[in-house]
Amino acid sequence: MEQIMEPALLEVNHLKTAFTTKEGTFFAVNDVSLSLKKGEILGLVGESGSGKSVTGFSLMQLIDKPGKIVEGEILFKGQDLRNISEKEMRHL
Repeated sequence: MEQIMEPALLEVNHLKTAFTTKEGTFFAVNDVSLSLKKGEILGLVGESGSGKSVTGFSLMQLIDKPGKIVEGEILFKGQDLRNISEKEMRHL
């Protein structure tokens, strides 16, 4: 019996989120990639300050200035969340 591969519900590819200050640019999220299918659960584990919260905020487009997603894609059901409006994001 052939197994059908289910597409990812959420796919994150090479996500980078940076904060630029007078002292320079700091990458709080640097090249994060992950893939989740329907029904899967993901836990992010790491030391304080390792970028767990910023990763989550990046996925939801909730990064406050001076932070900015500078690279990567965030696909939800195949749609790149980086290219949708704030209103569309709230609806999701």
